[in-house]
Amino acid sequence: MKRFGDLYANICTFDSLLQAFYKARKSKRNASNVAAFEVNLEYELFQLKEELERETYQPGPYRTFFIHDPKKRMISAAPFRDRVVHHALCNVIEPIFEKTLIADTYANRKGKGTHAGIRRCQAFMHQYDFVLKADIRKYFPCIDHAILKRLIARKIKCPRTLRLINLIIDNSNPQEPAPDYFPGDDLFSPATRRKGLPMGNLTSQFFANLYLSPLDHFVKEELGFKGYVRYVDDFLLFASDKSRLHQAREAVRSFLAQELRLLLHPRKCEVFPVRDGVTFLGQRIFLTHRRLRRENVQRFRRRLRLRLEQLRKGELSAAKLECQLNSWLGHARQADTWRLRRKCINQLRQQGVHVVEARAGGWVVLGVL
Repeated sequence: MKRFGDLYANICTFDSLLQAFYKARKSKRNASNVAAFEVNLEYELFQLKEELERETYQPGPYRTFFIHDPKKRMISAAPFRDRVVHHALCNVIEPIFEKTLIADTYANRKGKGTHAGIRRCQAFMHQYDFVLKADIRKYFPCIDHAILKRLIARKIKCPRTLRLINLIIDNSNPQEPAPDYFPGDDLFSPATRRKGLPMGNLTSQFFANLYLSPLDHFVKEELGFKGYVRYVDDFLLFASDKSRLHQAREAVRSFLAQELRLLLHPRKCEVFPVRDGVTFLGQRIFLTHRRLRRENVQRFRRRLRLRLEQLRKGELSAAKLECQLNSWLGHARQADTWRLRRKCINQLRQQGVHVVEARAGGWVVLGVL
């Protein structure tokens, strides 16, 4: 396997850090920490450049908060200057690992994403009779640092780049406890092995996708499944022989435990006919059509009521509401939701919001009548 060296200099250039800043700033220009960094942009970037070159750079502490969307999750936000470093690092190492990933993993990759994953799922549903739907129990808290570093070192041999990667991984804040035992463990293994990546980091998303790449190759090459789709830790296996999928489930369970120190979710791993429909990436997918999950629609409606209240109080601009509305409607348009989308627009009008249809297919919010 080819390994890549002499990468570090490409991470530390001013142009690289400037490009990383623009990526980290995207959709966050109004945040106070972003504005404070941008006010002294040249100084901040040269300071980062010097710290990286001298290898004195140290990540800052995370700010943590919880979301309920729909289940409770801990989100960890790194300081903005650290996010710039994360983008600079990923800009250099992502193309190296992109070539090692199979075509049918869809998270955090250019030209992929949720809608492409859903379309691929529906295509496989027309080819096979049964599906194994599974995901990983407590995936982000269970990612083992030693295994992750070993996977990265298979492709990167630049010592300084590896040092930076290890520094970011080692700076991960404590995650939800997951004291699981695996083959070969002693009594203290769960407590002594470092594990867990903070949800919210660009690097965490990238590393989480990379961590399950061995599973992808195991399923495709050793088990011989052509029908396979993965998005982070949610994955689907398709076959016309139900017994083959039951055997595959046990093979995957064993592989995850022995090679990656992960467990399948006990209640979210089942085999069923594709004609029953598959819930995947926020949609209920059938052979002939697709629907949004009821929970997603209810969550959007709750969020929309809150945004309308903020609009009436002057806490939210019409332009901001317009962006959020069109973002969700654009997502909903990927499913068979014409009536649902029209109903949402009519409800807005009934509540006094002046909404008009744009030529490009979106909606313009002019304000509250």
